[in-house]
Amino acid sequence: MSGNTFFAIVIVILLVLVLASLVRGLIAFLQSWHQAVDEARDTGATELQLKQNRMMMARIKYQALAVVGIALLLAFARN
Repeated sequence: MSGNTFFAIVIVILLVLVLASLVRGLIAFLQSWHQAVDEARDTGATELQLKQNRMMMARIKYQALAVVGIALLLAFARN
């Protein structure tokens, strides 16, 4: 096995681990986010606090898109 092949396998394994942890984190965040928004409305959270929640959600979505983009780049680079 060449060094490039080994490196590619390691990257793919790490990418799968990152993707799995990202998905699990996204699911957990979505559950807690919905709960936090419901509680915020009940307790009268400020608009700034709600905006912070929306921005956090956007950041996580963009991280997920970045991981997918890297996976696609790796897939197309091999062809």
